[in-house]
Amino acid sequence: MLTKLIIPSNYIPKKRKTSDGYFITVAGNVGAGKSTFTKLIGEKLNFNTSFEKVADNPYLEDFYQDQARWGFHLQLYFLSQRFQDQKAIGEANEDHIQDRSIYEDAEIFAKSLYDNGKMSERDYHTYSELFYAMMSPYLARPDLMVYLHGSVDTIIDRIHQRGREMEKAVPREYWVNLHERYEKWLAEYKESPILVLNIDEVDLMEKPEQIEIIAREIEYLKNTDTKNLHQIL
Repeated sequence: MLTKLIIPSNYIPKKRKTSDGYFITVAGNVGAGKSTFTKLIGEKLNFNTSFEKVADNPYLEDFYQDQARWGFHLQLYFLSQRFQDQKAIGEANEDHIQDRSIYEDAEIFAKSLYDNGKMSERDYHTYSELFYAMMSPYLARPDLMVYLHGSVDTIIDRIHQRGREMEKAVPREYWVNLHERYEKWLAEYKESPILVLNIDEVDLMEKPEQIEIIAREIEYLKNTDTKNLHQIL
């Protein structure tokens, strides 16, 4: 099974007009294929796209060398970039697909650093206060989250395939920790319906026919009143 639709029990549907843009955010562990998915599905659906800044990120390489030293700086950088991106998406009110959600920054990565003693309580409190101050009323909630779910082995294989040396040097335990946090976070997420893609079976580069299947499913969800989504589960 390639996909599964989840409607969180505590999800409150957005009030949408037919003229409103449809906002999709793509979530998943490092290496899951978010950028590839965003690019290929964005092109297929003719959606605007935005991507996580990696190549010109001034902190990322330093972070992988010393997470405790640079974790707070990296998370503030990502938060700033993601906030600007999501604010612009809401203001444009057009069809848009976003590579990585802002929620993962705070609820996966910053929390992992804090829990593992790599971000101080003072810095974590400052970061969290800033994050939640930004969340409302400034940011538009997504209409759909696409979550790229797969085994840790698949994640690590893809990390090695794309060949970023700073990621390849990270021990397996780090990716396992993130994987477990994603599983817990997914069960608690409530901002939008969730379309879960099984990346152990989905490979849009090797199996381009899957692009058509997933695009049709997203189009169906886009054109279905959110209040009626429960009826298709």
